[in-house]
Formats: sequence, structure tokens, C-alpha cells
Amino acid sequence: MSGSINKVILVGRLGKDPEVKYTNNGSPVAKFSVATDEVYKDRAGEQQKRTEWHNIVAWNKLAEICGEYLTKGKLVYIEGSIRSRQWEDQSGNKRTAFEIVARDMKMLGSKADSQRAASGTSDYTTTSPPDHFPAVPESSPEPPPSPEVTDDFNPF
Repeated sequence: MSGSINKVILVGRLGKDPEVKYTNNGSPVAKFSVATDEVYKDRAGEQQKRTEWHNIVAWNKLAEICGEYLTKGKLVYIEGSIRSRQWEDQSGNKRTAFEIVARDMKMLGSKADSQRAASGTSDYTTTSPPDHFPAVPESSPEPPPSPEVTDDFNPF
């Protein structure tokens, strides 16, 4: 074993509907944001809530499914890996973006939750998600396929 693991599991709510686009070779890619909340007590004993926004990218069939079924406010389970991208902005500054490349997605919550989210009456009241993802170069490679798991495969 290589001694390292890059695995992320998130359960949170979509900040906006997924945006699905297609690469030059026709592969679908969906981008959306998911918010997770952390509730804690500060030094004064006051309850605080912090929201963290995560940029999610899904490819191929999973991208199409996300685009078709996910909507703003929907509670989802996302499993994937962290990936960083680096580029130079218009001013020549080096920039880095971190995103979660989704490998699995499960829709959570009840049907009533979905209807409430779709009608805009969700109790979800956190700060707004980022308006957009940083620009993705047209030549962004697709993530490599997941390794095939066989009976001989043992990562430990």
C-alpha cells in the first residue's frame, strides 16, 4: 500500500442547481456547491454555527444524474476525492482552487424535503454559495477511471 488515502465524504445541502456542460469530446461535467454546517460553542459558551462551502465536480453518467435530479436545497451524500487546480489569473497571479471530484452521490431526505426545497421554502438559511467556480481550462482532463476491484485486490 502506498500509505495515503484521498477520500472525502460530505453530507450537506446544494447551494444552487447543478450546472452541466460538455467537454470538447462530449463528456458531461456537472458543477455545484454543497454546504456543510458545524455547530459549536465559543469560549463565552454561546452557540455558533459555521457554514463551509464545497465545490463539487461530477463527470460522465454521474454528472448527467446530478444535473437531472439535484436541485438547490436538496440534502445529498457525496463521496469522492479532493483535487487541486492551479492557474494564472489575468493579472499574472498564481491561483489555486480545491474541489471535490465526486465518485458517488446519494439523494437524502424525504420527498417533502425535496418539494420544500424546490418551492424555495426550505429552512436552509446560510450565507449564499460562491457565484461561480473558478474558470476551468478547456483541456481539463477527466479523472482516471476507478480501479477495478477483484478478489485479489486488497488495499491493506
